[in-house]
Amino acid sequence: MSDHNRPDRPTYSSRLLGQYGEDRAQRWYLERGYVLHDRNWRCSDGELDLVLGHVEGSEHTIVFCEVKTRTNHRFGSPFEAVGRDKQRRLRKLAMLWLAAHDISAHHLRFDVVAVISGRVEVLQDAF
Repeated sequence: MSDHNRPDRPTYSSRLLGQYGEDRAQRWYLERGYVLHDRNWRCSDGELDLVLGHVEGSEHTIVFCEVKTRTNHRFGSPFEAVGRDKQRRLRKLAMLWLAAHDISAHHLRFDVVAVISGRVEVLQDAF
């Protein structure tokens, strides 16, 4: 029996796999004291996976987090999937999100989270 047909191997649609990765990433941040401001925020220009806030001392940081979920490394690192075009789009979406919300911050940060086979890797300040 091929690996793809084994009954004990979970199969996920890409949507469910993405939700699973976002759940894992969200939990990682919340366990570290971050506050969730938005999840899957959409506008005509695209979507932001997670928008979080973090306060350290008097500094308030808004974190825009792109989550990439994979079951293996067959197609390369999930971090490689966030190239210059994607980064540019995420920056634009972040500005649109800030314009739509009444939240002030001292800093903005863009993180990329890779969830591979259930393991969470966070690259803070990725770009």
